[in-house]
Amino acid sequence: MVRTRGLGRALGVGRGRGISEDTHEADVSLRRRPTASARKQRVRLREDMTERPEDVPQLHEDVPHVSDATPEMTGVTDAVQTEGVATDGSLRSPAADEGFPGGPRDPPILIDFAEHVAHNIWSGQERLDLKLVSHGRKVDKIGRPAPEIEGLIAGTGLSPLIRCSVITTDPGLISAFVERWHRETSTFHLPVGELTITLDDVASLLHLPITGALHTFEPLVTSDAIGLLTELLEVSHEEATFETRQAGGPHVRLGWLRDLYQSQCRSRLWVVAARTYLLHLVGCTLFANKSSTHVHVVHLEAFRDLAQAGGFAWGAAALVHMYDHLNDASQASTQQLGGYITLLQCWIYEHFPTVHTSFVHDVYHEGSPRACRWLTGKAHMTRIKGALYRRCLDALSVTDVCWMPYGEHWGVRAFDLILSYTGQLRWGQIVVYV
Repeated sequence: MVRTRGLGRALGVGRGRGISEDTHEADVSLRRRPTASARKQRVRLREDMTERPEDVPQLHEDVPHVSDATPEMTGVTDAVQTEGVATDGSLRSPAADEGFPGGPRDPPILIDFAEHVAHNIWSGQERLDLKLVSHGRKVDKIGRPAPEIEGLIAGTGLSPLIRCSVITTDPGLISAFVERWHRETSTFHLPVGELTITLDDVASLLHLPITGALHTFEPLVTSDAIGLLTELLEVSHEEATFETRQAGGPHVRLGWLRDLYQSQCRSRLWVVAARTYLLHLVGCTLFANKSSTHVHVVHLEAFRDLAQAGGFAWGAAALVHMYDHLNDASQASTQQLGGYITLLQCWIYEHFPTVHTSFVHDVYHEGSPRACRWLTGKAHMTRIKGALYRRCLDALSVTDVCWMPYGEHWGVRAFDLILSYTGQLRWGQIVVYV
Protein backbone atom coordinates (compact mmCIF):
# COMPACT_ATOMS: atom_id res chain seq x y z
CA MET A 1 0.00 0.00 0.00
CA VAL A 2 1.40 3.36 -1.07
CA ARG A 3 0.30 6.52 0.68
CA THR A 4 0.20 9.76 -1.30
CA ARG A 5 0.64 13.27 0.05
CA GLY A 6 -2.48 14.63 1.64
CA LEU A 7 -4.42 17.33 3.38
CA GLY A 8 -2.07 17.75 6.33
CA ARG A 9 0.80 18.80 4.12
CA ALA A 10 -1.25 21.34 2.22
CA LEU A 11 -2.74 22.90 5.33
CA GLY A 12 0.61 22.99 7.04
CA VAL A 13 2.29 24.86 4.20
CA GLY A 14 -0.56 27.32 3.74
CA ARG A 15 1.07 28.65 0.59
CA GLY A 16 1.95 31.93 2.28
CA ARG A 17 -1.59 33.22 2.18
CA GLY A 18 -2.00 33.59 5.90
CA ILE A 19 -5.04 31.32 6.05
CA SER A 20 -5.91 30.25 9.55
CA GLU A 21 -9.12 29.15 11.18
CA ASP A 22 -9.31 32.29 13.34
CA THR A 23 -8.91 34.54 10.34
CA HIS A 24 -11.53 32.59 8.43
CA GLU A 25 -14.12 32.85 11.19
CA ALA A 26 -13.47 36.52 11.80
CA ASP A 27 -13.86 37.27 8.14
CA VAL A 28 -17.39 35.95 7.93
CA SER A 29 -18.91 38.90 9.77
CA LEU A 30 -17.19 41.35 7.44
CA ARG A 31 -18.69 39.88 4.31
CA ARG A 32 -21.58 41.88 2.96
CA ARG A 33 -24.55 40.59 1.03
CA PRO A 34 -25.15 41.34 -2.63
CA THR A 35 -26.18 44.92 -3.42
CA ALA A 36 -29.78 45.82 -4.03
CA SER A 37 -29.17 46.22 -7.72
CA ALA A 38 -27.64 42.75 -7.91
CA ARG A 39 -30.59 41.21 -6.07
CA LYS A 40 -33.07 42.92 -8.37
CA GLN A 41 -31.10 41.69 -11.30
CA ARG A 42 -31.35 38.08 -10.08
CA VAL A 43 -35.11 38.38 -9.62
CA ARG A 44 -35.43 39.66 -13.16
CA LEU A 45 -33.48 36.67 -14.53
CA ARG A 46 -35.51 34.10 -12.67
CA GLU A 47 -39.04 35.50 -12.91
CA ASP A 48 -39.89 33.41 -16.00
CA MET A 49 -38.31 30.23 -14.71
CA THR A 50 -39.96 27.51 -12.67
CA GLU A 51 -38.94 27.73 -9.02
CA ARG A 52 -36.73 24.87 -7.89
CA PRO A 53 -38.47 22.39 -5.58
CA GLU A 54 -37.13 21.61 -2.16
CA ASP A 55 -34.39 19.00 -2.51
CA VAL A 56 -36.00 15.89 -1.08
CA PRO A 57 -34.46 12.73 -2.56
CA GLN A 58 -37.70 11.44 -4.07
CA LEU A 59 -37.78 9.27 -7.13
CA HIS A 60 -39.43 11.75 -9.45
CA GLU A 61 -36.36 13.99 -9.12
CA ASP A 62 -34.22 11.26 -10.62
CA VAL A 63 -36.17 10.94 -13.88
CA PRO A 64 -33.70 12.31 -16.44
CA HIS A 65 -35.51 15.49 -17.52
CA VAL A 66 -38.60 13.90 -18.97
CA SER A 67 -40.58 17.13 -19.12
CA ASP A 68 -41.10 19.14 -22.28
CA ALA A 69 -39.06 22.02 -20.92
CA THR A 70 -36.38 23.57 -23.08
CA PRO A 71 -32.89 22.14 -22.38
CA GLU A 72 -30.83 24.02 -19.84
CA MET A 73 -28.33 25.21 -22.44
CA THR A 74 -31.06 27.11 -24.30
CA GLY A 75 -32.44 28.57 -21.08
CA VAL A 76 -29.03 29.99 -20.21
CA THR A 77 -28.75 31.65 -23.61
CA ASP A 78 -32.15 33.28 -23.28
CA ALA A 79 -31.33 34.56 -19.81
CA VAL A 80 -28.09 36.14 -20.97
CA GLN A 81 -29.95 38.05 -23.66
CA THR A 82 -32.10 39.78 -21.04
CA GLU A 83 -29.09 41.24 -19.26
CA GLY A 84 -28.54 44.94 -19.73
CA VAL A 85 -32.25 45.74 -19.83
CA ALA A 86 -33.80 47.39 -16.79
CA THR A 87 -37.30 46.66 -15.53
CA ASP A 88 -38.63 49.72 -17.35
CA GLY A 89 -37.13 48.52 -20.65
CA SER A 90 -34.24 50.98 -20.67
CA LEU A 91 -30.59 50.03 -20.98
CA ARG A 92 -28.68 49.99 -17.70
CA SER A 93 -25.34 51.65 -17.34
CA PRO A 94 -22.32 49.36 -16.79
CA ALA A 95 -21.92 50.90 -13.32
CA ALA A 96 -25.20 49.26 -12.27
CA ASP A 97 -23.67 45.78 -12.62
CA GLU A 98 -21.84 45.63 -9.33
CA GLY A 99 -21.68 41.84 -9.23
CA PHE A 100 -21.42 39.82 -6.03
CA PRO A 101 -18.92 40.56 -3.24
CA GLY A 102 -16.44 37.71 -3.24
CA GLY A 103 -18.07 36.28 -6.37
CA PRO A 104 -18.41 37.06 -10.07
CA ARG A 105 -17.98 40.72 -11.01
CA ASP A 106 -19.92 40.28 -14.24
CA PRO A 107 -23.34 38.77 -13.35
CA PRO A 108 -24.33 37.95 -16.97
CA ILE A 109 -21.61 35.25 -17.04
CA LEU A 110 -22.51 33.09 -14.02
CA ILE A 111 -26.22 33.83 -14.19
CA ASP A 112 -27.22 31.28 -11.51
CA PHE A 113 -24.81 32.53 -8.85
CA ALA A 114 -27.56 33.91 -6.61
CA GLU A 115 -28.80 30.32 -6.12
CA HIS A 116 -25.32 28.78 -6.00
CA VAL A 117 -24.04 27.23 -2.78
CA ALA A 118 -20.91 29.42 -2.96
CA HIS A 119 -23.08 32.52 -2.63
CA ASN A 120 -24.64 31.18 0.57
CA ILE A 121 -21.25 30.24 2.01
CA TRP A 122 -19.88 33.70 1.29
CA SER A 123 -22.92 35.14 3.08
CA GLY A 124 -22.14 33.05 6.16
CA GLN A 125 -24.72 30.30 5.53
CA GLU A 126 -22.84 26.99 5.65
CA ARG A 127 -24.32 23.91 4.02
CA LEU A 128 -23.84 20.49 5.56
CA ASP A 129 -21.70 18.05 3.60
CA LEU A 130 -23.64 16.44 0.78
CA LYS A 131 -25.23 13.04 1.22
CA LEU A 132 -23.60 10.53 -1.12
CA VAL A 133 -24.50 7.01 -2.19
CA SER A 134 -22.03 4.45 -3.49
CA HIS A 135 -23.31 1.15 -4.79
CA GLY A 136 -19.96 -0.62 -4.77
CA ARG A 137 -21.19 -3.25 -2.33
CA LYS A 138 -24.38 -3.83 -4.36
CA VAL A 139 -22.24 -4.57 -7.42
CA ASP A 140 -20.22 -7.01 -5.32
CA LYS A 141 -23.43 -8.56 -4.00
CA ILE A 142 -24.74 -9.60 -7.42
CA GLY A 143 -21.26 -10.85 -8.25
CA ARG A 144 -19.59 -11.42 -11.57
CA PRO A 145 -21.89 -12.50 -14.42
CA ALA A 146 -22.58 -16.18 -14.92
CA PRO A 147 -20.10 -17.81 -17.34
CA GLU A 148 -22.90 -18.27 -19.88
CA ILE A 149 -23.40 -14.49 -20.20
CA GLU A 150 -19.87 -13.20 -19.67
CA GLY A 151 -19.41 -12.76 -23.42
CA LEU A 152 -22.68 -10.83 -23.73
CA ILE A 153 -21.71 -8.48 -20.91
CA ALA A 154 -18.20 -7.94 -22.27
CA GLY A 155 -19.62 -7.19 -25.71
CA THR A 156 -21.46 -4.14 -24.37
CA GLY A 157 -18.21 -2.51 -23.18
CA LEU A 158 -19.58 -2.16 -19.64
CA SER A 159 -17.75 -5.01 -17.90
CA PRO A 160 -14.99 -2.73 -16.45
CA LEU A 161 -17.66 -1.24 -14.16
CA ILE A 162 -17.94 -4.55 -12.32
CA ARG A 163 -14.65 -4.09 -10.50
CA CYS A 164 -13.89 -0.37 -10.17
CA SER A 165 -16.58 1.17 -7.94
CA VAL A 166 -15.46 2.83 -4.69
CA ILE A 167 -16.64 1.19 -1.49
CA THR A 168 -16.69 4.24 0.78
CA THR A 169 -17.31 7.81 -0.35
CA ASP A 170 -15.76 10.97 1.09
CA PRO A 171 -18.56 13.52 1.61
CA GLY A 172 -16.27 16.31 2.84
CA LEU A 173 -13.91 16.05 -0.13
CA ILE A 174 -16.72 15.81 -2.69
CA SER A 175 -18.66 18.69 -1.12
CA ALA A 176 -15.64 21.01 -1.25
CA PHE A 177 -15.27 20.45 -4.97
CA VAL A 178 -19.01 20.72 -5.69
CA GLU A 179 -18.95 24.18 -4.09
CA ARG A 180 -16.67 25.25 -6.95
CA TRP A 181 -18.64 23.70 -9.82
CA HIS A 182 -20.56 26.05 -12.13
CA ARG A 183 -23.10 24.81 -14.64
CA GLU A 184 -22.54 27.74 -16.99
CA THR A 185 -18.96 26.67 -17.69
CA SER A 186 -19.13 22.97 -16.71
CA THR A 187 -15.91 23.44 -14.73
CA PHE A 188 -14.58 23.62 -11.19
CA HIS A 189 -13.38 27.18 -10.47
CA LEU A 190 -10.12 26.88 -8.55
CA PRO A 191 -7.28 29.29 -7.64
CA VAL A 192 -5.17 27.69 -10.41
CA GLY A 193 -7.90 28.13 -13.05
CA GLU A 194 -10.86 26.13 -14.31
CA LEU A 195 -10.59 22.34 -14.39
CA THR A 196 -13.13 19.69 -15.33
CA ILE A 197 -13.64 15.96 -15.81
CA THR A 198 -12.91 15.15 -19.44
CA LEU A 199 -13.52 12.26 -21.79
CA ASP A 200 -9.85 11.37 -21.31
CA ASP A 201 -10.47 11.01 -17.58
CA VAL A 202 -13.46 8.74 -18.22
CA ALA A 203 -11.52 6.58 -20.69
CA SER A 204 -8.59 6.14 -18.30
CA LEU A 205 -10.50 5.80 -15.04
CA LEU A 206 -13.30 3.52 -16.24
CA HIS A 207 -12.11 2.00 -19.55
CA LEU A 208 -15.48 2.74 -21.15
CA PRO A 209 -15.88 3.35 -24.90
CA ILE A 210 -15.87 7.06 -25.75
CA THR A 211 -16.85 6.92 -29.40
CA GLY A 212 -20.15 5.54 -30.66
CA ALA A 213 -23.84 6.37 -30.62
CA LEU A 214 -25.55 8.63 -28.09
CA HIS A 215 -28.90 7.12 -27.10
CA THR A 216 -31.93 9.28 -27.85
CA PHE A 217 -34.60 7.30 -25.99
CA GLU A 218 -37.93 8.93 -25.23
CA PRO A 219 -39.29 9.54 -21.71
CA LEU A 220 -41.28 6.74 -20.12
CA VAL A 221 -44.47 6.79 -18.10
CA THR A 222 -45.31 3.89 -15.81
CA SER A 223 -47.44 2.04 -18.36
CA ASP A 224 -44.55 2.19 -20.87
CA ALA A 225 -42.17 0.87 -18.22
CA ILE A 226 -44.49 -2.08 -17.54
CA GLY A 227 -44.54 -2.90 -21.24
CA LEU A 228 -40.73 -2.74 -21.46
CA LEU A 229 -40.29 -5.01 -18.44
CA THR A 230 -42.68 -7.64 -19.81
CA GLU A 231 -41.06 -7.53 -23.26
CA LEU A 232 -37.34 -7.40 -22.44
CA LEU A 233 -37.16 -9.08 -19.02
CA GLU A 234 -40.03 -11.52 -19.70
CA VAL A 235 -41.81 -10.97 -16.41
CA SER A 236 -45.58 -11.16 -16.19
CA HIS A 237 -47.73 -8.05 -16.54
CA GLU A 238 -48.89 -8.51 -12.96
CA GLU A 239 -45.35 -8.75 -11.60
CA ALA A 240 -44.19 -5.70 -13.59
CA THR A 241 -47.21 -3.72 -12.39
CA PHE A 242 -46.60 -4.68 -8.77
CA GLU A 243 -42.90 -3.78 -8.97
CA THR A 244 -43.49 -0.33 -10.49
CA ARG A 245 -46.05 0.33 -7.75
CA GLN A 246 -43.48 -0.68 -5.15
CA ALA A 247 -40.91 1.62 -6.78
CA GLY A 248 -43.37 4.50 -7.15
CA GLY A 249 -43.28 4.99 -10.92
CA PRO A 250 -41.28 3.87 -13.98
CA HIS A 251 -38.51 2.47 -11.78
CA VAL A 252 -37.58 -0.92 -10.34
CA ARG A 253 -35.74 -1.78 -7.15
CA LEU A 254 -32.14 -2.94 -7.37
CA GLY A 255 -32.89 -5.72 -4.91
CA TRP A 256 -35.73 -6.94 -7.14
CA LEU A 257 -33.34 -7.05 -10.11
CA ARG A 258 -30.86 -9.17 -8.16
CA ASP A 259 -33.55 -11.67 -7.22
CA LEU A 260 -34.89 -11.72 -10.78
CA TYR A 261 -31.41 -12.32 -12.18
CA GLN A 262 -30.86 -15.35 -9.95
CA SER A 263 -34.24 -16.77 -10.99
CA GLN A 264 -33.48 -16.26 -14.69
CA CYS A 265 -30.10 -17.98 -14.34
CA ARG A 266 -31.76 -20.99 -12.70
CA SER A 267 -34.21 -21.12 -15.61
CA ARG A 268 -31.32 -20.72 -18.08
CA LEU A 269 -32.89 -17.65 -19.69
CA TRP A 270 -29.50 -16.24 -20.56
CA VAL A 271 -30.41 -13.30 -22.80
CA VAL A 272 -32.96 -11.83 -20.39
CA ALA A 273 -30.59 -12.61 -17.48
CA ALA A 274 -27.92 -10.53 -19.26
CA ARG A 275 -30.35 -7.61 -19.67
CA THR A 276 -31.31 -7.81 -15.99
CA TYR A 277 -27.65 -7.91 -14.94
CA LEU A 278 -26.81 -4.90 -17.12
CA LEU A 279 -29.74 -2.81 -15.88
CA HIS A 280 -28.62 -3.50 -12.31
CA LEU A 281 -25.02 -2.64 -13.21
CA VAL A 282 -25.75 0.75 -14.79
CA GLY A 283 -28.25 1.52 -12.03
CA CYS A 284 -25.44 1.09 -9.50
CA THR A 285 -22.87 3.01 -11.54
CA LEU A 286 -23.38 5.31 -14.54
CA PHE A 287 -27.03 6.11 -13.90
CA ALA A 288 -27.12 5.97 -10.11
CA ASN A 289 -29.72 8.36 -8.70
CA LYS A 290 -30.54 9.88 -5.34
CA SER A 291 -32.94 7.13 -4.33
CA SER A 292 -30.02 4.74 -3.56
CA THR A 293 -32.36 1.77 -4.12
CA HIS A 294 -33.99 2.20 -7.56
CA VAL A 295 -33.07 2.47 -11.23
CA HIS A 296 -35.12 3.99 -14.03
CA VAL A 297 -36.55 1.46 -16.48
CA VAL A 298 -35.82 3.77 -19.42
CA HIS A 299 -32.19 2.55 -19.43
CA LEU A 300 -33.37 -0.97 -20.27
CA GLU A 301 -34.09 0.22 -23.82
CA ALA A 302 -30.34 0.42 -24.49
CA PHE A 303 -30.12 -3.37 -23.98
CA ARG A 304 -32.93 -4.34 -26.35
CA ASP A 305 -30.39 -5.62 -28.85
CA LEU A 306 -27.34 -6.81 -26.93
CA ALA A 307 -25.37 -7.13 -30.15
CA GLN A 308 -25.82 -3.38 -30.70
CA ALA A 309 -25.33 -2.27 -27.08
CA GLY A 310 -21.56 -2.19 -27.53
CA GLY A 311 -22.00 0.56 -30.12
CA PHE A 312 -23.00 3.18 -27.55
CA ALA A 313 -20.56 5.80 -26.24
CA TRP A 314 -20.95 4.71 -22.63
CA GLY A 315 -18.09 6.95 -21.52
CA ALA A 316 -19.87 10.00 -22.89
CA ALA A 317 -23.06 8.88 -21.14
CA ALA A 318 -21.15 8.70 -17.85
CA LEU A 319 -19.90 12.25 -18.33
CA VAL A 320 -23.36 13.59 -19.24
CA HIS A 321 -24.93 12.18 -16.08
CA MET A 322 -22.05 13.28 -13.85
CA TYR A 323 -22.25 16.86 -15.16
CA ASP A 324 -26.02 16.88 -14.75
CA HIS A 325 -25.82 15.80 -11.11
CA LEU A 326 -23.03 18.30 -10.41
CA ASN A 327 -25.23 21.05 -11.85
CA ASP A 328 -27.97 20.07 -9.43
CA ALA A 329 -25.71 19.64 -6.38
CA SER A 330 -24.07 23.06 -6.85
CA GLN A 331 -27.37 24.76 -6.02
CA ALA A 332 -27.71 25.91 -2.42
CA SER A 333 -31.02 24.10 -1.87
CA THR A 334 -29.62 20.66 -2.78
CA GLN A 335 -28.56 18.30 0.00
CA GLN A 336 -27.56 15.19 -1.96
CA LEU A 337 -25.41 14.28 -4.96
CA GLY A 338 -26.42 11.54 -7.37
CA GLY A 339 -24.44 10.08 -10.25
CA TYR A 340 -21.43 7.79 -10.34
CA ILE A 341 -19.44 9.05 -7.34
CA THR A 342 -16.51 6.77 -8.27
CA LEU A 343 -15.79 8.89 -11.35
CA LEU A 344 -15.65 12.16 -9.40
CA GLN A 345 -13.81 10.85 -6.34
CA CYS A 346 -11.10 9.03 -8.32
CA TRP A 347 -10.70 12.05 -10.63
CA ILE A 348 -9.88 14.12 -7.53
CA TYR A 349 -7.41 11.49 -6.33
CA GLU A 350 -5.60 11.51 -9.67
CA HIS A 351 -5.35 15.26 -10.20
CA PHE A 352 -5.06 16.59 -6.63
CA PRO A 353 -2.65 14.37 -4.67
CA THR A 354 -1.97 17.09 -2.07
CA VAL A 355 -5.64 17.63 -1.21
CA HIS A 356 -6.45 14.16 0.08
CA THR A 357 -4.41 11.45 1.77
CA SER A 358 -4.95 8.64 -0.73
CA PHE A 359 -3.82 5.03 -0.69
CA VAL A 360 -2.77 3.07 -3.77
CA HIS A 361 -3.51 -0.64 -4.00
CA ASP A 362 -0.31 -2.68 -3.90
CA VAL A 363 -1.47 -5.19 -6.51
CA TYR A 364 -2.82 -2.68 -9.02
CA HIS A 365 -1.45 -2.99 -12.57
CA GLU A 366 -1.89 -0.57 -15.44
CA GLY A 367 -3.96 -3.01 -17.46
CA SER A 368 -6.92 -2.30 -15.16
CA PRO A 369 -9.05 0.86 -15.05
CA ARG A 370 -7.28 3.57 -13.06
CA ALA A 371 -10.25 3.75 -10.68
CA CYS A 372 -9.17 0.29 -9.43
CA ARG A 373 -5.89 1.85 -8.26
CA TRP A 374 -7.33 3.44 -5.12
CA LEU A 375 -8.17 1.83 -1.79
CA THR A 376 -11.51 3.21 -0.59
CA GLY A 377 -12.44 1.20 2.47
CA LYS A 378 -13.56 2.91 5.66
CA ALA A 379 -10.06 2.59 7.09
CA HIS A 380 -8.75 4.80 4.27
CA MET A 381 -11.26 7.63 4.69
CA THR A 382 -10.28 10.62 6.85
CA ARG A 383 -13.83 11.86 7.59
CA ILE A 384 -12.62 15.44 7.33
CA LYS A 385 -15.39 18.01 6.90
CA GLY A 386 -15.80 20.01 3.73
CA ALA A 387 -14.84 23.33 5.38
CA LEU A 388 -11.28 22.07 6.01
CA TYR A 389 -10.98 20.80 2.46
CA ARG A 390 -12.18 24.22 1.31
CA ARG A 391 -9.22 25.87 3.02
CA CYS A 392 -6.93 23.40 1.32
CA LEU A 393 -8.38 24.26 -2.09
CA ASP A 394 -8.04 27.98 -1.30
CA ALA A 395 -4.30 27.39 -0.85
CA LEU A 396 -3.93 25.34 -4.03
CA SER A 397 -1.02 26.23 -6.33
CA VAL A 398 -0.11 25.13 -9.83
CA THR A 399 2.51 22.71 -8.53
CA ASP A 400 -0.11 20.97 -6.34
CA VAL A 401 -2.05 19.78 -9.39
CA CYS A 402 -1.15 16.68 -11.40
CA TRP A 403 -2.05 17.97 -14.85
CA MET A 404 -1.34 14.78 -16.81
CA PRO A 405 -1.75 11.79 -14.48
CA TYR A 406 -2.29 9.12 -17.14
CA GLY A 407 1.00 9.27 -19.05
CA GLU A 408 2.05 5.74 -18.15
CA HIS A 409 -1.51 4.51 -18.67
CA TRP A 410 -1.69 5.65 -22.30
CA GLY A 411 0.12 2.47 -23.26
CA VAL A 412 -3.12 0.71 -22.29
CA ARG A 413 -5.65 3.38 -23.29
CA ALA A 414 -4.01 5.53 -25.94
CA PHE A 415 -4.91 9.21 -26.08
CA ASP A 416 -7.14 10.04 -29.05
CA LEU A 417 -7.94 13.47 -30.45
CA ILE A 418 -11.68 12.93 -29.82
CA LEU A 419 -10.90 13.01 -26.09
CA SER A 420 -10.35 16.77 -26.50
CA TYR A 421 -13.90 17.28 -27.80
CA THR A 422 -15.61 20.51 -26.77
CA GLY A 423 -19.32 21.07 -27.33
CA GLN A 424 -22.71 19.63 -26.38
CA LEU A 425 -23.27 16.02 -25.37
CA ARG A 426 -26.66 14.38 -25.06
CA TRP A 427 -27.87 11.16 -23.55
CA GLY A 428 -31.63 10.70 -23.68
CA GLN A 429 -33.22 13.99 -22.61
CA ILE A 430 -30.14 15.35 -20.82
CA VAL A 431 -27.96 17.87 -22.64
CA VAL A 432 -24.73 19.24 -21.14
CA TYR A 433 -21.85 21.35 -22.39
CA VAL A 434 -18.38 19.82 -22.29
